[in-house]
Amino acid sequence: MKKPLIIALDFPGKKEVNHFLQRFENEKLFLKVGMELFYQEGPSIVYDLKEQGHEIFLDLKLHDIPNTVKSAMKRLAGLGCDMVNVHAAGGRAMMEAAREGLEEGRTGKRPSCIAVTQLTSTSEQQMKSEQLIPVSLNESVLHYANLAKEAGLDGVVCSSFEAREINSRLGSSFLTVTPGIRLLSDDSGDQKRVATPEFARAEGASAIVVGRSITREANPFEKYIQCKQSWEGVLNEA
Repeated sequence: MKKPLIIALDFPGKKEVNHFLQRFENEKLFLKVGMELFYQEGPSIVYDLKEQGHEIFLDLKLHDIPNTVKSAMKRLAGLGCDMVNVHAAGGRAMMEAAREGLEEGRTGKRPSCIAVTQLTSTSEQQMKSEQLIPVSLNESVLHYANLAKEAGLDGVVCSSFEAREINSRLGSSFLTVTPGIRLLSDDSGDQKRVATPEFARAEGASAIVVGRSITREANPFEKYIQCKQSWEGVLNEA
């Protein structure tokens, strides 16, 4: 798998998505469709974006009993997505069921299935006080990553700060998809564990997810190219 820069389409509907993508002309992108957009537009938004030649990460973070997740993944497998995800906190049996559902429902290549470890908006203090997890945030992420690997998933969503150790323990073919990406000049917003594209690359991340740093810009294509060059090591940020 190439190391993509995934743009998070955090928009309320198709109209806003189309307006945004017009700025990119014929550029073929890797796009993340999240809950807000999918719940508003449904499967049609995925079909439309695939017809335009884009790759799709459907970010719905499934978390339910194994049978429900398996049934849902059977439906999602037919949409033509390139990547889907679940919450690792759902457990090994649920993650195994997710993979089985994708296998049973696919009509072509199975989408990559990755598991969310700890959200990049979660701090260690918050994890300990609200989730009552006594270990360090790093240990929690590594535990969930190992569980996802044992369940036969393709990788995890983690911060850039855990990517190197996950790669070291579980192999470079195990995907580490890292959100919370910002350029040095960007505001971190509600994210806690943010990193630059260069840092993510240096730490061996498989992919980065960039949202507001591109989508909220007056010239999103220019910012996309800047982020992409930084991610690919073409230039150094000042």
